[in-house]
Amino acid sequence: MDRKLGVGILGTGWVSTEHIKAFEKNPHTRVVAICSRDRARAEAKRRALNVLHARAYDDYEQMLQQDDLDIVVICTPHEQHVEQGVAAAEAGKHIVMEKPVAITLPSLRQLDKAVRKNRVKTVVSFVLRWNPMFEWIKSVLAQRLLGNLFYIEADYIHGIGPEAPTYRWLHLRKHAGTAVLAGGCHAVDAVRWFMQKKAVEVQGYTCTSKTNPLRYDYPTTSVTLIKFADGSLGKVTTCFEARCPYTFPVTILGDEGSIRDNRIATKKWKGQLDWATVPTIRPESGDVTHHPFQGEADHFVDCILKDRESHCNIADAVQTHEICLATEISAREHCPVKLPLR
Repeated sequence: MDRKLGVGILGTGWVSTEHIKAFEKNPHTRVVAICSRDRARAEAKRRALNVLHARAYDDYEQMLQQDDLDIVVICTPHEQHVEQGVAAAEAGKHIVMEKPVAITLPSLRQLDKAVRKNRVKTVVSFVLRWNPMFEWIKSVLAQRLLGNLFYIEADYIHGIGPEAPTYRWLHLRKHAGTAVLAGGCHAVDAVRWFMQKKAVEVQGYTCTSKTNPLRYDYPTTSVTLIKFADGSLGKVTTCFEARCPYTFPVTILGDEGSIRDNRIATKKWKGQLDWATVPTIRPESGDVTHHPFQGEADHFVDCILKDRESHCNIADAVQTHEICLATEISAREHCPVKLPLR
C-alpha cells in the first residue's frame, strides 16, 4: 500500500488519547477521523492532540464512509461495542476494540459472526499482552523453565470510585456488564495467555461489601475458578472495592519451577537457593497512560500489512469472554458451568 493506513477513533474518553498517540507514532498509520456523539468533543480531542489532519464527526455511519479510513478503534462504553463493531466489519474496516467486546452471550456471538463473515482483521485491547513482565513470562514459558504448568493465578484488584473518569457509567450493570467483564477480563485473559490450554469448566462466586459505599448495582467482587482440559487450574479474583493501590499479581506453578510476578525459581538452574528477581516493568497501574498501547498498535498494523491474524483477535477473545460470562452464571445458579457456553 502506497499510502498510510487511515485510522478512525470512535469515542473521545480517557483511553482514546492513548490509541491516537500510538497510531500517530506508527510509521504506517495516520489518524484521519475522530467521532463522538458530541462533535465539539471530537473537535476538542483533535486540537488537543494536534491531529488537525483528522476530521471530526458526530455521525459514526458517516465516518465509516470516509474513503481513506481503513481501521476503526472502538473505545466507547461497553454496551455499544457490538453494534459499532458489526457496522465496522460490514463496512470492511479492520477493528481495534476495547474490552469487553460484548456483555451478553448473544451479542458476543453476533460480533464474532460478523467479523468472520466480512474477514476483517481485529485486535481486542487486552493490552497487558504487551507489558514487559508479560513478555518476559512468555519467554520463560517458551524455554520451558517451569516445565508442565498445573496452576495459574492472576488477580485484578482496583478500587474504582467516583473520582475515576469511567465511574459515571462503569458502576451500572446495563453499561458495564459485570466486574469480571469490565476489568477482571484482563486477568482471565492473562491466565489463558500463559496456560495455552482449553478451558472446559468454570465455577464462580460473587459478593459485595456490606456497606457498598461506591454504589455499584452489581457485585463488586468475584472469584473465578477455571478448569482446563488436562485438569490444570486457573483462578482470578476481581475487586472494584479494594481499599489499596491497584495491583495485578501473577502466580504460575509448574512441575519444574514457579513464577511470582517478576520472580522465578526453577530446578533447571543448578544451585539456585532463592527467588531470582528480574528487573522489568510490572502491571502495577490502572492508569491507561501507563499501558503499552504502542506495542498493541504496532502489532496490529504488522498483522494487517502481512495479512495474518492477531493472537489477540475477536475469535480468541470469545474464549476469554465466555469464561467471564460463565462466572456470573455459575455464581447465580450455584453450580459449575461447562464450556463452551451454549
